[in-house]
Amino acid sequence: MSLIADGLSAAVHKAFTRPVPKSAGAQMRYLVKQLGGTKAAAQMLRISQRTVERYVKDQIKKPRADLAARMEREVKNRWQPQIRAKAKAKAASTGGIIIDTRARLGYSAPIGTTDQDRVRHLTIALPPHHAARLFDAQDTGADERELERITAEALKEVYFQDGGRRAGSLDEVRFTDIEHLQFEL
Repeated sequence: MSLIADGLSAAVHKAFTRPVPKSAGAQMRYLVKQLGGTKAAAQMLRISQRTVERYVKDQIKKPRADLAARMEREVKNRWQPQIRAKAKAKAASTGGIIIDTRARLGYSAPIGTTDQDRVRHLTIALPPHHAARLFDAQDTGADERELERITAEALKEVYFQDGGRRAGSLDEVRFTDIEHLQFEL
């Protein structure tokens, strides 16, 4: 499960102006239209072309749980691309992004300071350049570890170092054992 990637996607989905199709038939018709045919939709969903055609005609109304999850994920990933792009651009240029997390945070620091990690609950507004880095990494297919590293760097700069006003000798922030993570644009 990728908490950070899913959290970023959920934050962008809140910007949608129209609801995502709910029924299996409506979702399948949308995917067929977006992908340019039933064959492409069948290959993407790993089902037969005939099964796709049955969903399009509402001959099948209730998909298996794994297929329903794949259909919903693929529809959400393609739904309102212009709205999604505008929301990401606004967060990356002027708005920034808010992170609300409960996770184990620790850091590497010089000898004589406490660097023991502990569970913290933080709600922090990250500046636009951090939002841009997160969205760029997500768009280029970064794995969860890379997204965690970028998030940890953002928390290091904004929370621990307070934009350069304190903890200047802080080396690295560790962001592990994520219990809760949510983003808001």
